[in-house]
Amino acid sequence: MKLYDTQSRQLKEIDVTRKQIQMYCCGPTVYRDAHVGNLRTFLLSDLIARVVRLNGSHPYLIQNITDVGHMSEDFINDDKMLAQAKLEKVDPFEIARKYEAKFHQDLADLNIVPAAAYPRASESIDLLLTLIGKLIDADFAYVGSDSSVYFSAQKFASYGAISGNKLDSLKPGHRYEYSEDGAKRFHADWALWKAAGDRMEMVWESPWGKGFPGWHIECCAIALHYLEPDENSETSIDIQGGGSDLIFPHHEMSAAQGQILQGRPFASHYVHAGMIGLDGVKMSKSLGNLVFVSKLVAAGREPMAIRWALMESHFSTDRSWSEELLLEAEAWLVRLRRALSMMETAPTDPVISAVIKAQSNNLDTPAALAAIKRWIELSESGSNGGAPGELSRALDTLLGLSI
Repeated sequence: MKLYDTQSRQLKEIDVTRKQIQMYCCGPTVYRDAHVGNLRTFLLSDLIARVVRLNGSHPYLIQNITDVGHMSEDFINDDKMLAQAKLEKVDPFEIARKYEAKFHQDLADLNIVPAAAYPRASESIDLLLTLIGKLIDADFAYVGSDSSVYFSAQKFASYGAISGNKLDSLKPGHRYEYSEDGAKRFHADWALWKAAGDRMEMVWESPWGKGFPGWHIECCAIALHYLEPDENSETSIDIQGGGSDLIFPHHEMSAAQGQILQGRPFASHYVHAGMIGLDGVKMSKSLGNLVFVSKLVAAGREPMAIRWALMESHFSTDRSWSEELLLEAEAWLVRLRRALSMMETAPTDPVISAVIKAQSNNLDTPAALAAIKRWIELSESGSNGGAPGELSRALDTLLGLSI
């Protein structure tokens, strides 16, 4: 299997003959429903796992649940978890459990095979505190004048290897990182632990005072705890997945922490899904143009059509979502089901082979779907000699199309 690796900027082979492939996919921040862009990222890990499984290896996937809030422009006064809890007038952890359950329902609706575990950040605080202490002991982190703990970016020589960003070209105030009014030694240092200040909810005791964890240490700590590399592995995990918006700063900073803690590169492969917009406009909460999977399903839309539509473009490319895209996917599924129910269908071996080849070559879902469409058209023209039951099972195994 070959996958494009963000860090090396090239296709790299993954040895899927090994007993196990260790995978980590950044999970949801559970303060709202998941939109189609979120699910595209989770679908990416599912498609990788299906190819790994096909080759006889075992994909061991861990996906975190971020339920301790989320970095925003002002994460003391504008924490997303606390803001939603205030809006719905309930406890923030009630918000977390509500949207965590809805996240799992979305995965089930789209036939995404569950991860091996979904560790919650709120239940991993002791683990995070231990690793922050180790980074301080290694002299890669320090306590700022505001009693928060920061990673010292300038001490990590490989900073920027994934994203291409360089410390000397970063400006103060880039996304998710702040000037902290002089509390940090360098503007690009990032928070491992934030002092609570006047914040009263979702805070924990620590050796540095009451506070809450930074986002980047959460994923790093959970991945290192739950994934154990092969003794001969040169990295801590095999595949780190997520949306392209996580390349920087999140994956850059998680990788830096992981390398210091383990003494080797964090991941062999960095795989990222492109962003999804709506009708040519970037999809965002501020614009009010988010398309939620749960609302589509509740409105009676075909879940497998949502999955099909998400696979119409290559996972690495940005894509615009539209009603027309979903309608087209629904139409193809109707034709596929009809072709599979016909007594005479086109030969199925060629299309199965084409899908395997496409998915093994950097998850080329557009090529895989194109092969299925050709088979449908051949079946509709009266070709025969196929085994529709075999094809139906193959499409579920390879693409997750439960039809």
